[in-house]
Amino acid sequence: MAMMTSFFSVKSTGRKNLLQLIRLRWIAVAGQLLAIAVVYAGLHVNLPLTPMLAAIAFLILLNLLGHGLRRLPSVPAAEIFLFLLFDIAALTWQFYFSGGASNPFVWLYLLQIALGCVLLGVRAAWALVIVTSLCFAGLAVFFQPLALPPALSERWFSLYLLGSLVCFVLLAGLLAWFVSRVVYNLRDLDASVAALRQRAAEEDLIVRMGLLASGAAHELGTPLSSLSVILGDWKRVPALAADPDRAQEITEMQAEVQRCKSIVTGILLAAGEARGENPAVTSLNALVDRLAAYWRELHPQTELAYNNGIGADASIISDPVLEKVIFNVLDNAFDVSPAWVGFTAHQREDALVLQVTDAGPGFSPEMLENFGKPYFSSKGRPGGGLGLFLVVNVMRKLGGTAEAVNRPEGGACVILTLPLSMLSPEGGRK
Repeated sequence: MAMMTSFFSVKSTGRKNLLQLIRLRWIAVAGQLLAIAVVYAGLHVNLPLTPMLAAIAFLILLNLLGHGLRRLPSVPAAEIFLFLLFDIAALTWQFYFSGGASNPFVWLYLLQIALGCVLLGVRAAWALVIVTSLCFAGLAVFFQPLALPPALSERWFSLYLLGSLVCFVLLAGLLAWFVSRVVYNLRDLDASVAALRQRAAEEDLIVRMGLLASGAAHELGTPLSSLSVILGDWKRVPALAADPDRAQEITEMQAEVQRCKSIVTGILLAAGEARGENPAVTSLNALVDRLAAYWRELHPQTELAYNNGIGADASIISDPVLEKVIFNVLDNAFDVSPAWVGFTAHQREDALVLQVTDAGPGFSPEMLENFGKPYFSSKGRPGGGLGLFLVVNVMRKLGGTAEAVNRPEGGACVILTLPLSMLSPEGGRK
């Protein structure tokens, strides 16, 4: 009983292999109809058409049932095993009325064994070996002999060899086609599993980096608060307040400390959920214009070629994570092209498309191939590539995409595409 439970718990390769099995059964139906037509009408052999056609009708019903099952998310191994048993039963029924074990097509049993081995594993194959062997042995004893015309009776062995040749070609062709399709499905499944493992590893890295950033932000919060208090006290000292230069320096230091505190607050917010706890509602044009203006203020020495082609405005959520992604891409462009950076925004159907271009050397073929993977960077420093890695994964988390291309005139272009539904207040609550 434990053995049977273990056997039926074997996972099949999924709906794709069930579809191949259904296609094979349609080929079997067509082949059996053709064989019956040739033997009955061409060779004038008196076949019991009613029971043989009933078996074909049974296979057709079985395929219709299989078409319904293939819509399910997964197909249990026990059901595929049951389908193979039905196929064996239909074959045995046909052979019983067409000469039994002397029928040259009896070797089609081997196809069922091969299917069980590929789809269900070794235990299923051995179970089908036992079932088909019993059927073969039974057909050697219990069968209805064919009533051959006298002219065919004299050439019975030649007909048997011809039927064996047709059976061999058919069996070899079906096995080659089916096994190649199953191997393709298995490779596709392996590629999907590898992609899921890679994504899990990347998300684990994101979690660890988020924890590190959150911890660092918390630790920086205390000394920044102390500095803010100290600078406030200094500003009230009469000797320092009386010195215009020192007072100006203290004011600038307070502004920088406040900026650091804002950055730390943003890190804490981004290390939590993908959308802040108290997100602000703004408009699409206002968000992009504000980001461009703020980045230009932080990099006054850089020419920012900004173009807003969004057109019709829409109410959206001001997402701090998305803002940091855009700043990250702009900063990467600045690193390789400090004199000029291009930034354009437009809508494409129901998506926001942001393009950041630079006049740098562009991405190498290796970088383009591994774009968004950690530790692939052209900057040649430890930890390089993590910025673009976070960009790609955050965009994927938000339902969008990030891609990179080299411009024909030189430089590179990073394209961020995000569905507007993910930015809308309604979409943000889903």
